[in-house]
Order: sequence, then C-alpha cells, then structure tokens
Amino acid sequence: MLDNLEKITDFKFGENNHQSASIYKNESSIDWECLNGGELSYRNYLDMTTLVNILGEFYDVYATAITKAGLICGVSLGKTLVDSYAKTVDCNPVGAINSCVGFSKIVDERTAKKIAQSQFELVLAIGYDKEALEILKKNEALKIIKINTPLEEIKISVAQELKITPFGVLEQDADRADFKKDSFKVQTKKKPEQEQLEDAIFAFKVAKYAKSNAVVIAKDFKTIAIGQGETSFAEACQGALDYACDSTKDAVIATDSAINSIDVVHVAAKGRICLVISGGTVNDKKIFEQCDKYEMAMVTTGIEHFKS
Repeated sequence: MLDNLEKITDFKFGENNHQSASIYKNESSIDWECLNGGELSYRNYLDMTTLVNILGEFYDVYATAITKAGLICGVSLGKTLVDSYAKTVDCNPVGAINSCVGFSKIVDERTAKKIAQSQFELVLAIGYDKEALEILKKNEALKIIKINTPLEEIKISVAQELKITPFGVLEQDADRADFKKDSFKVQTKKKPEQEQLEDAIFAFKVAKYAKSNAVVIAKDFKTIAIGQGETSFAEACQGALDYACDSTKDAVIATDSAINSIDVVHVAAKGRICLVISGGTVNDKKIFEQCDKYEMAMVTTGIEHFKS
C-alpha cells in the first residue's frame, strides 16, 4: 500500500532497535525543515506530530507543549513565550528531561536561553530569532525543527487515519470535531465562572491528544497533571490527582469522552476540583446530582475525542 508514495528516508530502527522503519511523503505532508542536530528518529516524528497537533489548537496565543514518546508531558499558555515555557516545564520537570518541546510563536532570545539551560532532544517552532538560533545551535546535538506550514492549517492537513490490523486495514476520518454551541451544556445548578470555563476549554483541547482514557487537570491555562492510557476514568483521575498533590484546589478536570462512573465525581471532589468538563454526553442524572451535592459545576461538550 506504499507503492504510490515517495520514501523520504529509512530510519536506523523503529520504536525498538529490532524494528526496521521508514517514512514516506504523502499529499497531506506539511512543509518543515531541520536546522540543526543529527538524524531524526522514528520516535522524533511521533513527538513532532503530537506537538504540531497541540500547537495547532493554540496557534493564536503564546503556547508551549512538551512531549516524550508521543505522550504529553505538559502544555501551558502564557502572557509571553518565556512565560508559557516556564509554566510548561513546571508541569512535569522530570518528564521534561530528554523530551521534545514545541512553541506556537517565534522563539526569542530570552526563551532560547532558558531552553539551553535544560536537556531537550528536540525543539520545534514556527521560527527563531537570529539570536535565539545562535544560542540553540551551540548544542550540536539539539535537533531544531522549523515548521513552515501555518499551524492553523495543520489541523486540517490530515483527512484520514489508517491502522493496519490482522483483520484488515482500519480507516476513519481524522478527528476534526470542535465545540458547538448547541451541544455545549452546563448540566449542574452550579454555574462555572468565566475563568473556570476558559481553563476547562483549554484542558479539553489538550485531552484530545492524550491517550484514552484521558484526564487533564488544569488551572490558569497550565496542565497540572495528565492521566492517560488507563482502563477507567476513575483510575486516570486518581493517578492525576495523586501526582498533582495539593495543587488541585479550584482547578478543572477534562475528560476526553463521556464519564460513565460516579466514582470520578467522588475522586474529583476529594481533590477540591471546581469544574468537570466531559467529552460526549453524560446521560446519568445521578452524576449531575452528585456534582450538585459537592457544589461542583459540570459541563458536557457533546463531542468525544477517544484516542487509542
């Protein structure tokens, strides 16, 4: 099925040393270039994909995202690029080591100096100031990626997704769904404040690119903790709250699809969460009633972003 595609390169190996791997160019491939560093690996492309997808959601503001092995370590928005960077590193300082970092705006000198003080494998952005590039290139091993395609166009660049299975090739439309006013509903007596609602929308956009079942805890446009890849929302929620410790008071929780267990509400309440935003549509009135009991707001989006 790759006969009609142009091979770009063969990797030294795939996700593991014993796997051979290659990358091919297709009609939806974006325009980008590597300005520094050694050969890109298969895993680098996974991280670059996650980074541009997230940054495409926040292309019009100062946003920073950090990923490792294609998973999200942290995402933040800030008043300046260096502000968003500092907030994002603080999301998961340990996970940020030897990870990949991406920016929605041109990297300036101040931000470059901060990046140079940390240990990253790859940095990705829409551009770099002359001074910033000089600072970053001092690290010959740092892979510096410049994205030439506008970030707002990347969300619509991939139209289909394919997965090869023993049963056949699965094909589906890419997940391009976004918020709709008629499906976005406050389901509780407690109404969210504007700042809480903005944090919730931010967290839900991040949850779209986390592995399901995904739970994103956020406050002040910063991910405090991310639970992903669990078999239940309660487990993902509890794991994220355990990581966040005491920083969850008045934070929000976003789930990528509909909550199907009241246990999630109990766990969120213990963390003093002020608002839960749920993907899909929650039909269990007991969940809404329990949120009311805890004086916790709940919003449903009518959209699911399940990601396996």
